[in-house]
Amino acid sequence: MPLSRMKAKRMTGKKFSLAIHGGAGTISPEQITPAIERELRAGLQQSLDAGRAILQNGGSSLDAVVAAVRVLEDDPLFNAGRGAVFTSAGTHEMDAAIMDGRTLMAGAVAAVAQLKNPIVLARAVMEKSPHAMLAGKGAEDFARELGLEIADEKYFFTDRRWEALERVRRNRAALSEADRHGTVGAVALDGMGNLAAATSTGGNTNKRPGRIGDTPIIGAGTYANNKTCAVSATGDGEFFMRAVAAHDLSALMDYGRMNLAEAAQAVIDKVEALGGTGGLIAIDRYGNIALPFNTTGMYRGYVDVDDQRLIAIYR
Repeated sequence: MPLSRMKAKRMTGKKFSLAIHGGAGTISPEQITPAIERELRAGLQQSLDAGRAILQNGGSSLDAVVAAVRVLEDDPLFNAGRGAVFTSAGTHEMDAAIMDGRTLMAGAVAAVAQLKNPIVLARAVMEKSPHAMLAGKGAEDFARELGLEIADEKYFFTDRRWEALERVRRNRAALSEADRHGTVGAVALDGMGNLAAATSTGGNTNKRPGRIGDTPIIGAGTYANNKTCAVSATGDGEFFMRAVAAHDLSALMDYGRMNLAEAAQAVIDKVEALGGTGGLIAIDRYGNIALPFNTTGMYRGYVDVDDQRLIAIYR
């Protein structure tokens, strides 16, 4: 599949573009039952539809990426929100971030345990606080002050995630790539020409409490700039942080004069050279889409400026 749908001309009119992901890893038809695959595809479609509906009605890219990510946070099959994986202590610690390409404002939360939708709190940090990131209890206290929806630990418990934790406790090698990590995200270009990116994750199964990955680190797992592109990454977070992956993609376009497809692939190659696996989704200011990954699969979807749509899992 091509990494990008490149357009020969600048967009005209009120066209929009949206891409989503639900994580990347060692994903193959042998590992997923037909029934689960149908549910995964349905979840991706629902996420894409939620974001597209906002853009189609003239809504903002910020509203669209939040709507798309919230759907995936509410779906227990994806590693974010309700489907978040367990830490080594048998708890949940979730991270999320959002960035506005028009203003370069950003908001992030890290190691939150009780937020039904961490992406909503990340946006609140951006828009309703003087800060760019809040973590742990301080972030949760801020959410309560704003009246955001809190959920107890039972809401986040799923048998699938608990069984994954028990497997890794017994034998770390028994943990599949799909169980080990995962992330959800969305990037969008709205009809006003504004870009936005949003990412949310439960982190790694059996991670040490307090571990924070690339998702909430602006410029690592999440970045948006109207001059260049919007990016949301998924995979081995430590390597995406070391590569400053999301900002690097933007810089390759801005300073290196690469197009979106070239820059996106260069970033994934850089992550791989460091020893990391994963993928990313990106949209540039013309509505071009890139979906590169170096794993066997990535849960992904898009609707482009011509209203062509895709939902895919495998390479």
